Amino acid sequence: MAMTGILRPGHVQLRVLELGPALHHYKEMVGLIETARDDEGRVYLKAWDEQDLFSIVLREAESPGLDFYGFKVLDKKALEHYAKRLTDYGVAIERIPAGDLKGTGERIRFETPSGHPLELYAEKQHFGNGLPEVNPDVWPDGLKGMKPSRFDHVLLNGDSIPETAKLFQEALDFDLSERIINDKGEMVGAFLACSTKAHDVAFIHEESKGRLHHVSFHLESWDEIRHAADIMSKNYIPVEYGPGRHGLTRGLTIYFFDPSGNRNETFHGGYIRYPDHPLLTWTHEEVPKGIFYYGHKIVESFVSANT
Repeated sequence: MAMTGILRPGHVQLRVLELGPALHHYKEMVGLIETARDDEGRVYLKAWDEQDLFSIVLREAESPGLDFYGFKVLDKKALEHYAKRLTDYGVAIERIPAGDLKGTGERIRFETPSGHPLELYAEKQHFGNGLPEVNPDVWPDGLKGMKPSRFDHVLLNGDSIPETAKLFQEALDFDLSERIINDKGEMVGAFLACSTKAHDVAFIHEESKGRLHHVSFHLESWDEIRHAADIMSKNYIPVEYGPGRHGLTRGLTIYFFDPSGNRNETFHGGYIRYPDHPLLTWTHEEVPKGIFYYGHKIVESFVSANT
């Protein structure tokens, strides 16, 4: 699949209750690297194999949750292309000037029918992954914690899932890879990709607007999932589920919480998807198996402890 439009998940800004404990969690436990701070007190972090300046921004606030989720597009031409596509689709856009986020160019922000602030951008300062571009080794020295290679995806909760999925497919060229159908035949879950991954963003129905379910970090192997579980146990990090597996996306997973109550996930695996692959459907009665492939039991907090 040629990457010519929207390239990948680029960043997410999270609200945390206290920066100190949050930074200890994301830097020392998860293993993200701090790259910058700004005059608003925000802290910028990245996973080790990401090339851009940051993928996670932490902002201290009175309540946890998501401020916005951004995707990087190929170039300024692609940014203007999708700005017009959104406008023609009937979506109001806001232009956020370059520099509002550290090292980042102009951003196009819009709100999904599910109530989530999403944005597109084309430019972000290069930082590198700590490896040379000639004869590189396979990882840099000094990695900490769970050492994820990248910020992988976000799952969001809200209403209007069919309308949100339609927007992503028709205005932003995303591929609907998997869906969840309720007992009335309505789509209540949508897994969407702008790449060959099983999903780059997912939406699950909730009678609300704009809620965050989890932010996911990619690990390289099942053995790294086990290592992450060891770190969580050793350091009393609240674990919600796992190590385990999804039927949806086939990913290997652990769900756990940061000190503010934002849910995190370590994720590995999943399948490679191409646009000519069939849409996969999960029926209502098989949702427990789809989410918790080992055990088939819904964890109560999984559907209620969102931020």
